[in-house]
Amino acid sequence: MIFLVLNLNNIINQIISSLDFELYINSTIESIFMIFTSSFIAYLIGIPLGVVLFITGKDSISQNDFLYNILSIIVNIFRSIPFIILLILVMPFTKFVVHTVIGPSAVIPPLVISAAPYIARMVEQSLCEVDKGVIEAAKAMGASNFQIITKVLLVESKPSLLVGAAISITTILGYSAMAGAVGGGGLGDVAIRYGYHRYEQVTMFVTVILLLIMVQIIQYVFMKLAKKSDKRIIN
Repeated sequence: MIFLVLNLNNIINQIISSLDFELYINSTIESIFMIFTSSFIAYLIGIPLGVVLFITGKDSISQNDFLYNILSIIVNIFRSIPFIILLILVMPFTKFVVHTVIGPSAVIPPLVISAAPYIARMVEQSLCEVDKGVIEAAKAMGASNFQIITKVLLVESKPSLLVGAAISITTILGYSAMAGAVGGGGLGDVAIRYGYHRYEQVTMFVTVILLLIMVQIIQYVFMKLAKKSDKRIIN
């Protein structure tokens, strides 16, 4: 038993000594940069788009079937394109915007294009959960549509929006890892370039662990914020 423990300890020490910590640190920083930059820009687009989808929907505060159907079709088209295909499809646009098609910066435009429609749907669904009675009460008090959106809909749906943010950002994390297949940088690039092409199983294992840790942190933070902002929960 002692021999097995010592042998296992030696194996672990060999694995640790073989790890390139600088590579993992830099790749993690690149992944964080891609995820949160693209998430921020995607939410700047996705929240207004989701609000417009909701308010122009059936029986909503500003129903407009034509506008809703057009936006809905556009959102569904972009949501249906697999990210790895979209990544290649928008390369000319990416090169025009960031002047390169490789590296972390080159992943941000396709991530935004892919994530914004997804976020818009998440926002729309969150707003649909708001009690219609609250909206009617705001109307009865003479609130304008803008006031209803900013002071009723977005406020009342805040817990659901935060839960949706956790889902959306972890989805973007998964997309960013896929970008490693075309030299996008980050942990996905390390996993493919070293773990897959060079058959370095330890590298693959470490990158997967780092990605799982990032997912858990994102989920924990946003679920905690959602729980804290939910007025239905009495502390």
